[in-house]
Amino acid sequence: MSGIAGELARVKDAFAQPTLTLLHQRQAAVVITIFRAAFGRDNRPVPTARLHHQVEAHVAEMRAAGEDELPAGSGRDLCQRWMRGQWLVRSLDETGTEVYTLTSHAQQALELVKTLARDRATLSEHRIATILGTVRRFNAEAHPDRTARVTLLSAEIARLQGERDRLVDGAEMVSVTEDYMLEGFTELLALVSALPSDFARVEERFARIRGEILAAFRAEDRPAGEVIDDYLARADALMTATQEGRAFEGAFALLRDDDLVGRLRADLTALLEHPMAGSILSDADRAELRGTVRLVRDGLDRVLSQRSRVTATLKEYIVSHDAVRDRELEQTLRQVESEMTTWMARTGPRASHGVPLLPPRAGIDHLRERFHDPADDVPPERITAADPTLAPPLSYAELLAQGGPQLETLRERLDASLASLLPARSLAEVFETFEPSLRRPVEILGLLHLAAERGWLEGPTGAGAGADETDDYAAVRPDGTVRAFTVPRTALPDPDRRENGTPA
Repeated sequence: MSGIAGELARVKDAFAQPTLTLLHQRQAAVVITIFRAAFGRDNRPVPTARLHHQVEAHVAEMRAAGEDELPAGSGRDLCQRWMRGQWLVRSLDETGTEVYTLTSHAQQALELVKTLARDRATLSEHRIATILGTVRRFNAEAHPDRTARVTLLSAEIARLQGERDRLVDGAEMVSVTEDYMLEGFTELLALVSALPSDFARVEERFARIRGEILAAFRAEDRPAGEVIDDYLARADALMTATQEGRAFEGAFALLRDDDLVGRLRADLTALLEHPMAGSILSDADRAELRGTVRLVRDGLDRVLSQRSRVTATLKEYIVSHDAVRDRELEQTLRQVESEMTTWMARTGPRASHGVPLLPPRAGIDHLRERFHDPADDVPPERITAADPTLAPPLSYAELLAQGGPQLETLRERLDASLASLLPARSLAEVFETFEPSLRRPVEILGLLHLAAERGWLEGPTGAGAGADETDDYAAVRPDGTVRAFTVPRTALPDPDRRENGTPA
C-alpha cells in the first residue's frame, strides 16, 4: 500500500469514529447544543424521563426561534437514535434510577466545539515559555545520563535560587501581560475540559467488560472460574497496559495525596484571585476551574462505581448460581434473552413482533402405558443354603459334556485333517469325521472360533463358497439326541498352498 493510500485509510477510520460522525452530520450544531444544555460541563447523569422532556423542549424552543435543521421525532425517539450512534448511554445510578450519560465520543465532540468557540490567542510568549519549560522538565526527568541530569537540575536550582534572592532583596517584580494570562487560562481550561472524556473512556471500558462477562455467563461455553480469571486479568491489564488506565491510576494517586490536592486548590484559588482574572474569565470559566478537584473526584467515583458493578455481577452469579437447576430451561431462557437483545439492537423503539402466549402443542407418537411401580423393586427372597449331600452326584465326564468347546482337541483334529492326504474342503466335512463326544452343538462354535482366528471367515480361500451357500451340521447332544444346525459354508484353504502356518 502506498503512503497516500495508507494515509487515506487512516483518515477514513478516523471519520468512522462516533466523534466525527456526530460532528459531520447535518444537524450536528443542534445536537451539540442540546448536549451542552442538558449535561453541563461535567457530564452529570440525567434521568431518562427528564432528558426526553428536555430534548422536546429544546427542539421546540429552537423551532420557535426560526431554526430549520431540526431532528424529527419525540424526545424518546431522538435519545434512542443517539444511543445507536454511540453518543448516549443508558444505565442505572446508585439509587436504581435509569439515567442517560454522554459517552466519551460525545464528550470529545463537545470539547472540540468548546475549544473552537473559545477565543484563542495566536503565537505568544506564554506558549513559547510553556513549551520551553515542558521540554526542559521532561528532559531533566528522562535524560539517561546521570551527569547530564544532575547538571540540568543544578541549573534549574540555581535559576530558582537567583530569582528568590532577587525578590528577597527587594527587586522590582516583573508583572505579566494580559495576553500572557489569557493564554495561560486558555491552556488550563483546555486541560480541565479534557478530564471528563478521559474518565468516560475508562468507565466505558469497564462497562464493555461487564457486558462481555454477562455474555460469557449466558453462553456457558466456558467454566465460571475461567470467566472470572479472564476478568481479573483484563482488569489488571486495563490499569497497567492502556493509556486510559494509567491516567486513572495517576489521578487516583493524586487524590490519595492530601498535600498535593491542597496545593492544587491553593494554586487555583490564587489564579482566580489574580487582578487580571476578572476581565479574562467568564463566570462559567471561573466555576469550571474552581470545580477542578470535584470534577476529578466525580470522574473517579463513576469509574469506581462501574468497576464495582462488574464485581457485583461476578458476586451475584457466584452466590445465586445453582448447579442442580434445570439446565435445559435455563439455556432456553438465556437464548431468548440473547435473541431479544439482538432484536432490540436492530429495530426501532416502536417495532413489534408477534409472540404466541403458549408454545404449540407437541405431537407425540407414543406415550408410556406403564409407569414405575415400587412393588417391582422389591428384592427377591434370600436363597437358603441347600444341603450339599442332597445334590445329585456328577462324574468328570458328565461335567465335561456340559462345558464349553474343547479348543485344544479341536485344533489338533483340524490340523490333522489339513495335513492328511485327502483333506476336507469345509468345516462341515471336518465336523462329520469327529466321534459323537466331539460333535456337541457347542463344538460348532469352537470350530468357527478357530476359523476366525486363522482368517478363514473373511472370504473363500479354498474350494470356493458362494455368499448364500450353507452347510448342515449334525450335532449330537450329551443325552444322545441329534440336532441339525444350518451354518454359512466355511471353506478350508487350498491344500496346494501354505497359508496361516498350516501345512499343505
